[in-house]
Amino acid sequence: MKHLFGQLKRFRAATILAPLLKLAEALLELIVPLIVAKIVDDGIGGGDRTLIVRASLFLVLIGFVGLLFSVTAQYFAARAAVGATNGLRRELFRHATGLPFKALDEIGAPTLVTRLTGDVNQVRSGVNLGLRLLLRSPFIVFGALIMAFTVDARSALIFSVMIPVLFLVAFAVTLTTIPLYRRSQAKLDRVVGLTRENLTGVRVIRAFGREDAEVDRFRRESEELSSLNRFVGRISALLNPLTYVVVNLAVIVLLRTGAIRIDAGNLSQGELIALYNYLSQILVELLKLTSLVITINRSLASAKRIGEILDRRDALDSLPEETPDRATPDHVVFRGVSLTYPGAAGPALSGIDLSVGRGEKLGIIGGTGSGKSTLTGLIPHFLDATEGQVLVDGIDVRAYDTDALRRGIGIVLQEPLLFSGSVRDNLKMANPDATDAEMESALATAQILDAVNEKGGLDAKIEQGGRNFSGGQRQRLAVARALVRRPEILILDDSSSALDYQTDARLRAAIAALPEKTTVLTISQRTSSLRDADRIAVLDEGRLVGLGTHEELLATCPVYAEIDASQNADGKEGAV
Repeated sequence: MKHLFGQLKRFRAATILAPLLKLAEALLELIVPLIVAKIVDDGIGGGDRTLIVRASLFLVLIGFVGLLFSVTAQYFAARAAVGATNGLRRELFRHATGLPFKALDEIGAPTLVTRLTGDVNQVRSGVNLGLRLLLRSPFIVFGALIMAFTVDARSALIFSVMIPVLFLVAFAVTLTTIPLYRRSQAKLDRVVGLTRENLTGVRVIRAFGREDAEVDRFRRESEELSSLNRFVGRISALLNPLTYVVVNLAVIVLLRTGAIRIDAGNLSQGELIALYNYLSQILVELLKLTSLVITINRSLASAKRIGEILDRRDALDSLPEETPDRATPDHVVFRGVSLTYPGAAGPALSGIDLSVGRGEKLGIIGGTGSGKSTLTGLIPHFLDATEGQVLVDGIDVRAYDTDALRRGIGIVLQEPLLFSGSVRDNLKMANPDATDAEMESALATAQILDAVNEKGGLDAKIEQGGRNFSGGQRQRLAVARALVRRPEILILDDSSSALDYQTDARLRAAIAALPEKTTVLTISQRTSSLRDADRIAVLDEGRLVGLGTHEELLATCPVYAEIDASQNADGKEGAV
């Protein structure tokens, strides 16, 4: 809630004016029954037509002023609710994009999407209704009770019994539904996650003929969510009939008591009508109040879920900032580095000691899960080492300003992701100041310029995720994006897995011929892709088990020799 209140401070005037105007409207509404009583007793009963006209015109004036108050209050409430929740959404998005990779993996994309959409919208509804009704409804309920006592204290005792009973019914229903709504939101997270999973993996599902199984799985999850929502809805639906039963019983008692007191001359007809109107006002406002309580509780649950993300402080470790020494011969150094992921049974990296010289081309190879991507993820400070140090230009990466560190690094991740827009837009993500000539040069180096020109050049459209490009084209576009930055350190994380051997060879040759003195770390599953590297690091179960050239490792590293032998058994790679 503190985050929401922080956003509402920006709309302090609207937040104050909205409830105040609703209170003014409520005050006018409480006057209406007294005027009606005056019309009935003195106007109709006394035959004073002038009083009837004047009082009726006054009611019209009250109605017009009340409408003006109501519309203005609605405007301010909507302005505060929309503005505050939009700010909350921006704050949440900014915070989420700044979380470390491990935190994003723990939270999950479906959960973040639900927080940014459904939960924020639920908070908006709660703020809007709260500003309009949270003060107005209780004010009318207790104001009507007080006004009823001023009309006739004995008859108003009925109100004193009815209001606590109504509150008891309302809050019994509300307290029952609150935990169920929370369960419903959790179920919704599951359905959103399943939907995203199926739509993202639709090709795999079709390839294995699992459409019917996935449809059944989705149907089961959806039916569980629907069943829970129907159950909550049935409980909530009890509120109106139970409330009407209590109020109608109170009306019966009021009319009977009022008739007796009128007959005895202790109460006038107009006063009985005023009491009935106050009773009706209480009914309407209690119904609004109970609905408001349900909405606000759902909003509070959503605000709590948003707060759980905003309160996460999974910040990476940092040290006092230092000036890097770019004259040092070692560009990247891993010094006794170990890393264990939270909840993992064992370390992903263990005791890594490795130095990479400036301008060196280092290959990294190893079996699945050997820690290759984890090792390179330490360089741009995506992850923190559990033990040891990672140095760039002789400075611990934790001592760098994160933006400054990453500006000198070009990265092609294991799964290249392109954003919707144009080729130009995607390349400028890495370097907003890049010229057309620089972008075309990067595309040429990445062996993708011809394919891009066939699709319309730099202005060629890229659909979401790059789905209008093949897997190999997406990888080469991602390489071009990294090259546009003109990085000092280039990390290629299995960036040629979808390429044929000839294209891979041309790409390697083009990167090796780059005029800049760029340090290149290339992760690959193919020994053929690493043969031209100055050195190759071999990882096995998180340990560095070999380091040297291709020929040296064949002679000294059984793990590397086994990988090379398995890939060249059919002679295919030997020709590259």
